Amino acid sequence: MDASVAAILGAAIGAVGGLGGGLLTLGAQVRTLDAQHRAEEKRWLADLRRETYTGFVTCTKQLSNAVWKASDSLHSEGAAEDWEGAFRSVHDAWTQFSAASAAVTMAGPHAVAAAAEDLRGSMRHWEMLTGAWIRAAIQQGTGRLNEHDVQFMAAFEAKRPFEEAFQIAARRALGTEA
Repeated sequence: MDASVAAILGAAIGAVGGLGGGLLTLGAQVRTLDAQHRAEEKRWLADLRRETYTGFVTCTKQLSNAVWKASDSLHSEGAAEDWEGAFRSVHDAWTQFSAASAAVTMAGPHAVAAAAEDLRGSMRHWEMLTGAWIRAAIQQGTGRLNEHDVQFMAAFEAKRPFEEAFQIAARRALGTEA
């Protein structure tokens, strides 16, 4: 074999080796970028869920606050205008809560969405009973309607396990369950 063939053969072997090494490096970089992308996506989803769940809990507390204020107004024998204002406040809080509930069902996962839906149903029942109590108070001229008060308190007690179940599901989904 003469020197020129040996040089060409050596250059070809070097080129193939360099190309192979470059492909290995490229493959490693692609895997690294893919892993980084998956980690960023996971972090983004966790942040989205944390924000969504926090908003839902906040709206749950705001609706609860509006319902309790309405109950206080009904117990204090306020005027029909006060009760109508309480009705509007409860309705506005319900609207915010309902929107936050929908956001949770979109953010998932399924266990958290299901727990949010259960809590939504329980809160809806409590909100509807409050509205019925307010309408009855306006119609009868008094907020001290024992039957409505008893139903109100029963609905309050009934929603508590659903609040706890949502919080447990949310902690599990966020990986903060101790």
